[in-house]
Amino acid sequence: MDYRDYYKILGVNKNASEKEIKSAYRKLARQYHPDVNKDDSRAEEKIKEINEAYEVLGDPQKRTKYDQLGANWNRWQQGGGAPGGFDWTQWYAGGGGAPGGQRVHVQYGSPEDLSDLFGGGGGGGSFSDFFNAIFGGMGGGNPRRSAGPAYSYEPSIPGSRDIEHELEITLAEAYSGTSRIINKDGRRLEVKIPAGASTGTKVRLRNEGTRGLGGAGDLYLKVKVAADNRFERDGDDLYTDVPVDLYTALLGGEVRVPTLSGDVKLKIPAGAQNGQKMRLRGKGMPNLRKKSEYGDLYARLSVQLPKKLSPEQRRLVEQLRELEK
Repeated sequence: MDYRDYYKILGVNKNASEKEIKSAYRKLARQYHPDVNKDDSRAEEKIKEINEAYEVLGDPQKRTKYDQLGANWNRWQQGGGAPGGFDWTQWYAGGGGAPGGQRVHVQYGSPEDLSDLFGGGGGGGSFSDFFNAIFGGMGGGNPRRSAGPAYSYEPSIPGSRDIEHELEITLAEAYSGTSRIINKDGRRLEVKIPAGASTGTKVRLRNEGTRGLGGAGDLYLKVKVAADNRFERDGDDLYTDVPVDLYTALLGGEVRVPTLSGDVKLKIPAGAQNGQKMRLRGKGMPNLRKKSEYGDLYARLSVQLPKKLSPEQRRLVEQLRELEK
């Protein structure tokens, strides 16, 4: 979900008065109304943005919450927050410090088109996902025209809805299983991530989604396994590069290989080739559905050539080359 800058949409600064906001809204509504922009396909979308921005900035309660969210959003960005990593859940409809609010995304039905303030056709349309998520429970339902020039709102009937949120873990945590503590509606919930989880695995928390008249949806935590600088993962199998010195590759020997359960010794046959793969059975990832089964670990041999030879070593290598001839 993308943050929407309502001040920028209306072209006012963050300290603008209610009068300035209303004036800017009326000016833009006249400028972009579809009736006077019949040949501009963008006018309808623009008027939707303008109406949505005024719906928030023209309402003191919504504006207060929006300013709090904006301050947190700016701090998160200035702190180098990763794209898509901002925690929206604490601001979902009714949250963000609103008293008695439930920090759950409530998706309301799409509003009907707003009648034009100055007479004529419609100019509204559906509010954005951002608006529905943040302000859906604050009176942003279906607008209807009252007897006077103002507008009143009849909230749509909310329905239950599932929520999905990404959760990042390390490869080591995916190997052994782990847990996370999340805060939801002021409650601390422990979420257990099973061993063998991979990117895309979903952990379901029943009845922790959006609440509606028919009950509650579920909360799905979508696992993302972070890249590991030692291993590459392919299903339940793992791949790792293992350095082998020239002499062990030529004559055979043993090297130590890292695994997620600790280092093991691997026997290298004489004449081992650079890039050769050697399989360590059962040293890969646990199977998510069959806990007793594990994938394999493939050690890719990376033969390391000496960068500098002593005179004696050079003499012996030259002698070996003559023997090969």
